Amino acid sequence: MTRLPALATTAIGSLPHTQLELAVQAAFQVDVPYLPQLPRRDPGEYMVPQALEGLPGLSHDREGVCTVSLSDWRVGASALQRLIGRSLAGEAALLEPTPEAYGAWPAFLWELSARKTPIAKVHLAGPLTVTHAARLSDGRALASDAALASQVFQLVVARALAMVKAVAARGAQALFFFDEPGLCGLSLGTASHLMALQELKVAALALRKAGAIVGLHCCGNTDWERLLPLGFEVLSIDARLSLAPLLERERELAVFLRGGGRLALGVVPTDLESELPSATALCHEIFSTLSRAGAEEVLERALLTPACGLALRGVPEAEVIFERLAHVRALLAARASLT
Repeated sequence: MTRLPALATTAIGSLPHTQLELAVQAAFQVDVPYLPQLPRRDPGEYMVPQALEGLPGLSHDREGVCTVSLSDWRVGASALQRLIGRSLAGEAALLEPTPEAYGAWPAFLWELSARKTPIAKVHLAGPLTVTHAARLSDGRALASDAALASQVFQLVVARALAMVKAVAARGAQALFFFDEPGLCGLSLGTASHLMALQELKVAALALRKAGAIVGLHCCGNTDWERLLPLGFEVLSIDARLSLAPLLERERELAVFLRGGGRLALGVVPTDLESELPSATALCHEIFSTLSRAGAEEVLERALLTPACGLALRGVPEAEVIFERLAHVRALLAARASLT
């Protein structure tokens, strides 16, 4: 397994670029290169249509909002099931992202081979987010149809495995993340949400068996104690928003960290309302919040990222955020004696 350096920098995924080549080059400027999503270039690159690519009856609008026609899905469901079966049985490439859904995918894989990159981050919208964000033609959530939701779970996991295997074929280990903002609305009284937690556990195990380092990203607060035991090796959070609530789950977090888990700290704010703080201020915030948890111990195994995706920012703003990320890393490394 590839060793991740302390405070390695990476990103959540989306960028504001419309020029493919510039986006790919930007994605290789951090310690762990990442696959860029470019929804401004094509709305098919929003996270939900990307994950659902190939689902019969699927359509999406200019904002990436997905609708599925149940009647059309039923016509094509058997063919898709056969495709999923073939992919899981050894023909993984059948469900790799196409350039129409993930424009940077071919160039990203080429760069991995050319640069002999040891580790790279890839990501996909997770099953809970997908099945609750996409709607049926009658307005219900996709999750309300059990048969469709089951196939969507299989499709998402098969695509995730295909991405991991494609990265491995280029000589790199995949750091794979499910992007699950839908977990912010987690309701333990909702059967489909409880099922989604079990599905995430199964998916994490399958991806680890395939050789990936497996992570989960949630950009808001949720029931952290329910996520920590699911088998993910990295938990990615917006540090300003979620680090303090996560630290309150002392017992569960201690078990997670002792088992080799690590945090991916979104240390640079990305929301449009906030003024970007200085690197010194951000470094101080992290140390202050981590003070009771043993800052050096957590940071020794942490990754650093922007707080969330950057698709809604401008390209110059994104560049400033990544400059700030590098500066925060240097300050935290010096303060935690990790240089």
